[in-house]
Amino acid sequence: MQLIATQKTTHAMAMAATATTLVGLSVPVTGMLDGYPVLGAQAVRYAIGAVCLLVWLLAGGRPVPVPAAKDLVGLGFMVGLGMLGFNAAILVGQRYATPGFVAAMLGASPLVLAIVAPVLRGHRPSAFAVAGAVLVGLGVVVLSGGGSWHGPGLALGLVVLVCESAFTLGGVGVVARLGAVAASMWSCVFAAVGGAALATAWDGAAAWPAPTPTEWAAIVVLGVLVTTVGFAFWYTGVSVLGADRAGVLAGLMPVAGLVAAVLLGRQPLTFLATAGTAVVAAGCALGLRRTAVGQDPSS
Repeated sequence: MQLIATQKTTHAMAMAATATTLVGLSVPVTGMLDGYPVLGAQAVRYAIGAVCLLVWLLAGGRPVPVPAAKDLVGLGFMVGLGMLGFNAAILVGQRYATPGFVAAMLGASPLVLAIVAPVLRGHRPSAFAVAGAVLVGLGVVVLSGGGSWHGPGLALGLVVLVCESAFTLGGVGVVARLGAVAASMWSCVFAAVGGAALATAWDGAAAWPAPTPTEWAAIVVLGVLVTTVGFAFWYTGVSVLGADRAGVLAGLMPVAGLVAAVLLGRQPLTFLATAGTAVVAAGCALGLRRTAVGQDPSS
């Protein structure tokens, strides 16, 4: 039994780490949509993800659970804040703050999860998870350079932080009741419908220009890899590890983004970036320590 539990935990760590790495690596892909209406692109992306996740469920011979009324609040946080709100906040936030500052704010999300997630369950925060989250946050600040902001940049950075945290916290109960794949599918359904409605109301027909081949490629990659695989893998990791401990792996997003930028020749690999990456890695190892030795992630 101990071996099975350890294997399950290791598998969950790998899935959550893969999810956050995919998100980080997708930054250059998202940049390919810079000239396309944001809400329209997101609606199509999430529609693709919803279809793929439905096929995933049906291919596994599993029934498709329907959300109950009590799931709608969690789905609302996942979709309204964690998906549509997050993307909008990132877009507007970068008008008033450098990418480094936005990344640094995101680096604080593991600490929010390490404290808030157990409190919502009526437990005390884990010392390992909190300490690991602090290290991850410091590592992200170092590798991103900290950045700067002006005007409403700080407020928008805080909104990005809240939205990122809400994506995980809002999904905990929904995933527990519906499963990771089904919860991801329904969040994509609501995000696709909501995004399409908002895009049409905001821009009318201008929200739906014909994508170029490059834009189609970007939307499909985001829909299939980052949304379908990333969401299902992330929520599977959260369901096994707990949101507090899985949260430290969010630090891999800026690390993966750094790797992509270096490989594409958009920035050099500096000593500070390397040192920050090492600190993030140490924080992840520390934050996951209790889970790794087989203790109950909900304790």
